[in-house]
Amino acid sequence: MGSLAEAVADLVHDGDVVALEGFTHLIPVAAGQEVIRQGRRGLTLVRMTPDIVYDQLIGAGCATKLVFSWGGNPGVGSLHRFRDALEHGWPRPLEVEEHSHAGMANRYVAGASGLPFAVLRGYVGTDLPNVTSTIKFITCPFTGEQLAAVPALNPDVAIIHAQRADRAGNVQLWGLVGVQKEAVLAAKRSLVTVEEIVDELTPVPGAIVLPSWAVTRVVAVPGGAHPSYAQGYSERDNAYYAAWDPISRDRDTFTEWLTALKEGR
Repeated sequence: MGSLAEAVADLVHDGDVVALEGFTHLIPVAAGQEVIRQGRRGLTLVRMTPDIVYDQLIGAGCATKLVFSWGGNPGVGSLHRFRDALEHGWPRPLEVEEHSHAGMANRYVAGASGLPFAVLRGYVGTDLPNVTSTIKFITCPFTGEQLAAVPALNPDVAIIHAQRADRAGNVQLWGLVGVQKEAVLAAKRSLVTVEEIVDELTPVPGAIVLPSWAVTRVVAVPGGAHPSYAQGYSERDNAYYAAWDPISRDRDTFTEWLTALKEGR
């Protein structure tokens, strides 16, 4: 199973389309920060709800494009490194492709299902189709209804965090989950960081199990979701989210933070 550094070096390459998924809970922050340490460039970052780990990746110059459906520091405010890249091109220009939550989720489902696109009722009455070229309207051949179509998402690599995996590489996650399963199944390669590796996965109500054949690499990274939480293992570090706001507002302060991250401080 190896180390996180080895897994990122093996799976994440310059120019890749990379999805780090997790909804409020089980966000793979440690893996995202390892991508920063390894200096990846030219990434297209995909995420339903980019928050501070994407702010960090964008500020570190890893990304040239963001595909997303909402972006912010949850409970605090804006993503200032994201805004700086979008508005001023610092540290490099950032292209954006914006969708709704439903559109993004359906794109992952289409990718996981081996379909070229997804169809949904949505986007009508919004401005998104005017600014996002990956939203088209089609006519249902059976009812004549106008529906929105969005292309499948098939990332080069999907990265998620989960509670545990067994020694055969089967992954178990539970609690508040998002599109982690769909992202992994849609991706060409996948990395799952987990709180612990156990001999046997015991049943948990509502748990999702990703079989070993669907996962490329599993790495034990206790606390790998911090400052988000992992149900049954850790609580959300609200102070971290609040502290990120002044760090990310100022380029020099952020650069100091980035230097400390790379040096392991």
